[in-house]
Amino acid sequence: MFEKKRVMQRVYIPYAEIDYLSSSDRAYAQNDEQLRPFYKYDVNIDAFEQIIADKRKDATNRTVLHQVLQEQYAAVETSSAVIKNIKSLLSEETFTVITAHQPSLFTGPLYFIYKTITAINLAKELNQKYPQQHFVPVFWLGSEDHDFEEINHFHLFGQTITWENEEKGATGMMSTDSLAPVLEQLKETLGGSDNATHIFSLLEKCFAGGKNYAQATFEFVNELFKEYGLVVLLSNNQDLKRLFIPYMEDELLNQPSQALVEAEQAKKEAAGLKPQAFARPINLFYLEKNSRERIEFENGVYRVINRDLTFSKEEMLAELHAHPERFSPNVVLRPVLQEVLLPNLCYIGGGGELAYWRERMTQFDHFKVNFPMLMRRNSALWIDKGMKNKMDKLNLSVQDIFKDVDVLIKEYVKANTKEELSLAEEKKAIEADFKAILAKAKSVDSNLERSVLGEMTKSLKAIDKLEAKLISAEKRKHDTAVKQIRNIKNKFFPLNGLGLQERYDNFLQFYLKYGDGFITTLLEQFEPLNKDFLIWIEEK
Repeated sequence: MFEKKRVMQRVYIPYAEIDYLSSSDRAYAQNDEQLRPFYKYDVNIDAFEQIIADKRKDATNRTVLHQVLQEQYAAVETSSAVIKNIKSLLSEETFTVITAHQPSLFTGPLYFIYKTITAINLAKELNQKYPQQHFVPVFWLGSEDHDFEEINHFHLFGQTITWENEEKGATGMMSTDSLAPVLEQLKETLGGSDNATHIFSLLEKCFAGGKNYAQATFEFVNELFKEYGLVVLLSNNQDLKRLFIPYMEDELLNQPSQALVEAEQAKKEAAGLKPQAFARPINLFYLEKNSRERIEFENGVYRVINRDLTFSKEEMLAELHAHPERFSPNVVLRPVLQEVLLPNLCYIGGGGELAYWRERMTQFDHFKVNFPMLMRRNSALWIDKGMKNKMDKLNLSVQDIFKDVDVLIKEYVKANTKEELSLAEEKKAIEADFKAILAKAKSVDSNLERSVLGEMTKSLKAIDKLEAKLISAEKRKHDTAVKQIRNIKNKFFPLNGLGLQERYDNFLQFYLKYGDGFITTLLEQFEPLNKDFLIWIEEK
């Protein structure tokens, strides 16, 4: 496959300076002490020695895990690296590092790719640091989620490509038959270059009709990352969920999670931190084709919301033991399922994901499952050569583009005008005049002070408005440059400057230009333990 060679400059900006990230996200990157009670391990390479020792105490069923993975990969072409990693999971000296995501359409936003690369690179670092053990990167495909509107679209070259589908229930159980119009639209959008032809052939191979959507996404993620040993896991599996029966039974009978999570959330609120996921009395759904509905317990009876299904206690337990695959953990219980099934040491996610994980430690203690390290995925901004040239012409630095667009425009206009636009000196003169007036007024009647100060405020506000009009008039003289600044800002921070590139753009637009070189560049450049925001600048 064609791979364009690049010379990339790297610029790092501390997360604390990225206003587009949440306050808790920035605080975690800075090791804020307020967050320390809510996670178990510090994020550093040396901490893994203790995590390995702690995880050994969990009774991970490696035999079933290995068997299920073999079955899931049986009909899929994969690499020797993946086969080796799957086999290694039988060994007590093999551990995993996990990232997870919903099956977003054709991977959705860039961070789907970024979190995957972070996991691959972390496993590589651990294999170098701890040669007596083996570490496997795992992608947990969250195919049981049922919020179709979250996963049914992606953004490419400024347009939104949307999957229309009338099916209900878990997105992973939907059919790919209705994706035909999406693939047709995408083929036209991608064009006929070598890279476009190659990536579309992979998408068509994986997503063209007849299979369920989880399987299609599983196959596509495997195609993208199989050479790097990434193991993709479909957790919606009867044999895997059978291992989770004791935990689901506890949740159904004793309902421990809600009280434990809410207690942690209360501690967070007391520390000035915002609670995340909403815990319910029972954090399980009842899952069938075209249906994933909450289970509630009322008046001694279990019932499935929006379905004509009720169970006595005995019937519910019988259903659980006979059909564990019909029970689907929600966001509150899913992390426990993950850590029960896998010999996992670290969870890699975005700021929002880690925020809800930081409400789970006492829940994990209750279920007697080790709580993993929480590592923030790498974040990055990609500046290609064309955009860099435009920035240079406007004398915009990498740091500049993180500023508010109106601030950027104002700074540009002031720096590129021959006229004096600031009325700061005039404001000082007015303030001086009013101080003199105030002194005279107070000597006549002290009650006049408020009136004088009020008039001064009005005058200063009027000067501010006049200054704004001067700047607006000057902006019109620089209309082309102002439009270019807005376009640059929206390119890197879509949704009118409100979002990050990694939360909006799909990887395909980069793949078209760089081919497999886009992914290999990420693999070469990402450093999982680096806690700075990375900006890549293409130079050649």
